[in-house]
Amino acid sequence: LVMSMIKIAFKKIKNPNGVIIHSDHGWHYRHISYKNFLRKKGAVQSMSRKGNCLDNAVIENFWGTLKSEWFYLNKFSSVEIFLEQLEHYIYYFNYERDSGVLNYRTPVEVRNEKLVA
Repeated sequence: LVMSMIKIAFKKIKNPNGVIIHSDHGWHYRHISYKNFLRKKGAVQSMSRKGNCLDNAVIENFWGTLKSEWFYLNKFSSVEIFLEQLEHYIYYFNYERDSGVLNYRTPVEVRNEKLVA
């Protein structure tokens, strides 16, 4: 499953060289085939430090927000509809939904500011 998903992700990335892939220390992320695949693509593997939940805090916060703002509030009649609505939510989250934590800016606005600086 992990290899299938990472291959799908890399098909969507035009130039994966230097992309950072962050994970925990699960055995599948330490497997030689996974490590070799990332190395061949030029991706950088990043792992949480053992016993440090703060390393994954940002993505865990996103999953919580996604579930409470979108997933639990909707019913999906098919996988296709689920995936389509998920793409819409992720677009909304990144481009339209401002956040108090980000001084009422969107994630894309914050990233763009950092690119200019």
